Amino acid sequence: MSYRTERQRVQGLGAAGDGTHHWWRQRVTAVAMVLLTPFFLFPFVRALGSSWEDVRALYATPLHAVVAVLFVLVGFNHLQLGLQVVIEDYVHDKPLRTTLLLANMFICWALALIGVFAIARIAFA
Repeated sequence: MSYRTERQRVQGLGAAGDGTHHWWRQRVTAVAMVLLTPFFLFPFVRALGSSWEDVRALYATPLHAVVAVLFVLVGFNHLQLGLQVVIEDYVHDKPLRTTLLLANMFICWALALIGVFAIARIAFA
């Protein structure tokens, strides 16, 4: 018998205690990616095939560099959240799941930092 009300059970956020937070983060990053993608793609496509000087001049503009950095950071954060759900749902061995979750986090953030470093290198070259 439980003494908790319906509201108290709903606010429990699931068995792990943070399911709603993860779900909202996935949705917010998805919406952010939808909004950032056109602002990232148009300058990026325009820069394809251009000389180094043209690409550098394009990304030396603060707006283009900031949008590119935001796109990379939000994209890898969204990737990490999505892969986390897949790992949690389909890997049943606890030590392997823990290892994969840590590897997922470190690899996604390492790639995001490499992307930010590359954009900064282009923008400030």
